[in-house]
Amino acid sequence: MQILHIPCLEDNYSYMIIDEATKEAAVVDPVEPHKILRVAQENGVDLKLVLTTHHHWDHAGGNEKLKQLVPDIKIFGGSLDNVQACTNKLENGDKLSLGADINILSLHTPCHTKGHISYYITGKEEDDPAVFTGDTLFIAGCGKFFEGTAEQMYQSLCTTLGSLPKPTRVYCGHEYTMKNLQFASTVEPDNVSISQKLSWAEQKRKTGLPTVPSTIGEEFETNPFMRVDLPEIQEKVGCKSAVETLRKIRQLKDEWRG
Repeated sequence: MQILHIPCLEDNYSYMIIDEATKEAAVVDPVEPHKILRVAQENGVDLKLVLTTHHHWDHAGGNEKLKQLVPDIKIFGGSLDNVQACTNKLENGDKLSLGADINILSLHTPCHTKGHISYYITGKEEDDPAVFTGDTLFIAGCGKFFEGTAEQMYQSLCTTLGSLPKPTRVYCGHEYTMKNLQFASTVEPDNVSISQKLSWAEQKRKTGLPTVPSTIGEEFETNPFMRVDLPEIQEKVGCKSAVETLRKIRQLKDEWRG
């Protein structure tokens, strides 16, 4: 299984998932269709599926055009999300396959939008799994609660995504890592994992490289929104429960001007 980053717009990422045996490919959030087609041609792949994480234009806005350019392509999106040009609506737990070796599991991860879907991908035994989290889970951050509650984001981040295997690679929808880690260090100034990852991210961005992917294991070490079960984090922000802590940290992040 091969995964290609395709930077789009100012700070978005689309991704191409390639089954190497058959050269069949899926693309996540193809907001710039001509760019996607160029990458497909360069890699000699046959585009079969669009996996849309949510309905916002910077993720779903290329679906219509891509469908015109590749008429047989299937466009997947959450059943509650009114995704542009969607041909196949997904529920939590729906399964898809790509080529010979790739399996795709639809995970409903609502809050940023009502019908937000994250896609959990497994390949051959030697491949680490991957999850495409759109604007639910960012590296060291999470999406704004546009259409949901702190309870939902807790369930999406800490239960649904948090229960995936620790080595699962995390591919998110935007390059927000440096800002997120700078904020995370205000929540936990003494967290060495955060300061180390921030230095690493600064180096990556200096050379124009993506900071994606992370792993679920790393997120539990460095992402304040996934650490809300820890008593010391709850205490730091003056809260008594994980959900209340998540709500408070999101509020602090919304107000933060780093």
